[in-house]
Amino acid sequence: MRGFEPFDVNTAPGVVIHGARAGRGKPVLLLHGHPQTHVTWHEVAPRLIAAGYEVIATDLRGYGDSSRVPPDSRHASYSKRTMAEDQIKVMAALGHQRFAVIGHDRGGRVAHRLALDHPQAVESIAVLDISPTATMYARTDREFATRYFWWFFLIQPAPLPERLIAADPEYFLRNHLEGQSRTAGVPSEGLIQEYLRCYRIPGTIEAICEDYRAAASIDLEHDAADSNRKVTVPLLALWGAKGVVGQLYDVLETWRAKANDVTGHALDCGHALQEEQPDQTAQSLIRFLQGKS
Repeated sequence: MRGFEPFDVNTAPGVVIHGARAGRGKPVLLLHGHPQTHVTWHEVAPRLIAAGYEVIATDLRGYGDSSRVPPDSRHASYSKRTMAEDQIKVMAALGHQRFAVIGHDRGGRVAHRLALDHPQAVESIAVLDISPTATMYARTDREFATRYFWWFFLIQPAPLPERLIAADPEYFLRNHLEGQSRTAGVPSEGLIQEYLRCYRIPGTIEAICEDYRAAASIDLEHDAADSNRKVTVPLLALWGAKGVVGQLYDVLETWRAKANDVTGHALDCGHALQEEQPDQTAQSLIRFLQGKS
């Protein structure tokens, strides 16, 4: 993240969230997915800064250079509610009480929970290449389970997935990234090496499994309790036309069941919009942030 100032913020005892910030203007929080880190935004972030925004990009707990947190029996340490609270505290520490949030993949799920739990803090929300967690689990069929097999592999009781992945983490990581991209050369080898560096940090694989275990348990409990609540701020949904989410779901329909003001469209790519189509992704996000989409 050239030109960015790195930071570390304590959000709970023993929990440090790492990130980077740059630019001036209205604040925009960028949240990555699995298996990425905040550097996934390295091409989109400068475009947002040039458009007049301050960009804050963080590593979710358990990812990148943020803290790995010991698991608990209910997986609450990696619930999207807890992960969203991390981000609220980061933004407050940086002087921002209200901001826009943009999340890809797992980061989009954290952003969704953040908008529900902290509506006073969220000015707008953009979610990249996801449908709501509860919706995707409820509509699971053979095709989805086959193409998104890790949703069901990573949630298996510890230490089964942890030990299997640890046997050859680079193979698992590359297979995962290459299987979701529909753009030749994406991600770049430089990005792959950075993601692999973080994947090899002790505790990362366990944390990733806990993130997915939470999604299939406590997150669904939270979603069920909020089934009658909707996101009240503007929500932009972007997705890859060549990806699984875009092919299996009516993305706008799924989000209109969860939010009052939904717009969005597909881009000509796979899962990682910010890496496969950074210019189009940034243009769509800027129009949305300016209230033009």
